[in-house]
Amino acid sequence: MQARSALFDLYGDHLRPRGGRAPVAALVKLLAPLGIAPPAVRTAVSRMVRQGWLEPLRLASGPGYSITPKAARRLDEAAARIYRTGRVTWDGRFDLLVLEAPGSRRDRQRLAANLSFLGYGTLDEQTWVATRPAEDVDLLLAETGIRFERFTASHFAGTPGAMGVVRRAWNLTEIGRAYERFVAEQRPLLAAVTVRSSDEEAYATRFRLVHAWRTFLFRDPQLPPALLPERWPGTAAASFFDRHATRLRPAADRYVEQCLDAGNRIVRQKGR
Repeated sequence: MQARSALFDLYGDHLRPRGGRAPVAALVKLLAPLGIAPPAVRTAVSRMVRQGWLEPLRLASGPGYSITPKAARRLDEAAARIYRTGRVTWDGRFDLLVLEAPGSRRDRQRLAANLSFLGYGTLDEQTWVATRPAEDVDLLLAETGIRFERFTASHFAGTPGAMGVVRRAWNLTEIGRAYERFVAEQRPLLAAVTVRSSDEEAYATRFRLVHAWRTFLFRDPQLPPALLPERWPGTAAASFFDRHATRLRPAADRYVEQCLDAGNRIVRQKGR
């Protein structure tokens, strides 16, 4: 687990509901159970500041970092997809992008990752398609500086034709297998956490669960049910995730509050 990715998970799943800010000491303490060393945390924080995801601020307990408006939008969208709080609907139309490909391989990979996160699949190197328009796609493409055209399209063959487009843009067989692997890999780890486990253990296990589930944001566009195969493995995997994420939430919250409160206790003691 990379420190930068873990920080996104930490801010999105635990700190965003608590104001989106935390002292550096708490960030270090909250990532320690995941095997992430303090220097790696500080390096990742500095990188996220340069990229516009975090901004430094002074808290009562010392130096800290808060999410930027850009990060807040991304984290809120990610949370809605992770916990599937919105109903997936489809009006029968696609959002179609025709791009001028970036020059460098690194820029192409970064653009592909960002478009995949927003729910777009690729028909060819320059053509991307989604079953619903993403709010941030125009901003994303404008920031890259590349030329693009954007269309709304529907298939004259209706749903059967649309399903053919979907299968060109996404490898649903591989995504389905990935969901099955997710459940198989997580099941024994989650079974080991019981009511006798410590809050720290529950927090770390739940963190890894959410981290593994979050990877599907870049793989699964969460297609409308009408365009999915029968007995879609993602449905069972989502129920599995929801059940265990909910079960471990109270203990994980207690551990987060303990880490955040530790710095405040030090400040109060110094003030006496």
